[in-house]
Amino acid sequence: MKAVVIHAARDLRIEERQVDSLGPGQVEVAIEAGGICGSDLHYYNHGGFGTIRIREPMILGHEVAGTVKALGEGVSRLAVGDRVAVSPSRPCSQCDYCLKGQQNHCLNMRFYGSAMPMPHIQGAFCQRLVAEQWQCHRIAEGVSINEAAMAEPFAVTLHAIARAGALTGKRVLVTGCGPIGALAIIAARAHGAREIVATDVMDAVLEKALSIGADRVINVASHPEQLSAYSANKGYFDVQFEASGNERAVRSGLEVLKPRSVLVQLGLGGDVAIPQNLVVAKEIEMKGTFRFHEEFGLAVDLINTRRVDLKPLLTATFPLQDAVTAFNLAADRTQSMKVQITF
Repeated sequence: MKAVVIHAARDLRIEERQVDSLGPGQVEVAIEAGGICGSDLHYYNHGGFGTIRIREPMILGHEVAGTVKALGEGVSRLAVGDRVAVSPSRPCSQCDYCLKGQQNHCLNMRFYGSAMPMPHIQGAFCQRLVAEQWQCHRIAEGVSINEAAMAEPFAVTLHAIARAGALTGKRVLVTGCGPIGALAIIAARAHGAREIVATDVMDAVLEKALSIGADRVINVASHPEQLSAYSANKGYFDVQFEASGNERAVRSGLEVLKPRSVLVQLGLGGDVAIPQNLVVAKEIEMKGTFRFHEEFGLAVDLINTRRVDLKPLLTATFPLQDAVTAFNLAADRTQSMKVQITF
């Protein structure tokens, strides 16, 4: 089979790889669509992020969907021909965190396309993927394979919703309107948010945010005063989903969050300086959110039942042989939201 393999920063190759052997309880999936994620872009543009670096060739990708082609012994939940979204989350189910129901913190996690451990965990940007049957969730008839491949990033935002708590009737601020911020808007709307205001520094992504469910958008580069107005009377918003990883977005969010509100950090950034006096004086809860587990099934269900529409987020698709072109477009925020590769 062919696979998309990263060797070092800006060194992305299409290579021949062997298909894994099919074991009991496993299925072989012909991957048909794979979305390029922010972490894939970090590996491509910089060779990694933070202290995590590419140390050996690694297949990228973890936002995938395809069709079941073969069944291992004992598989009963799926049939050849089923179209499935594949969860990249593969916890060990034996460590202390897994046994406490915190599988996203598994000590032996094998998350597709991760350079954290050595040897690296190979990813899913390949023509054939052998996966556990429990990773695979059927796609409803009429749902495109491209929509299904967005279940993974959508699950990320559903886990963030779970960390925030009930959103029914809440006023929500989303800072950063890339793919994750956009999906957070869709997830918040589906969970009963009363009002959603989104901010970014680019008009193009703000227009997209408005079209998918934000009530108001603010370009904080050109009109920061429009967000500052929400700081009156100790703040306005009940929840902030911070998806930019930018220190200024965190600080401005703390200014406009009301007392006893919640800030959920989705975007990955470096170290930031936080006005701790605001956190203390307003009794703000700051929460991190990391990956997901059970939310993947919910993401597929919401897509299958048309409770959410993720199609507007798909910018373009490219065939496997044009993977480098796809990565370059995905890295250009002025032109793209979600870019996928077809296999």
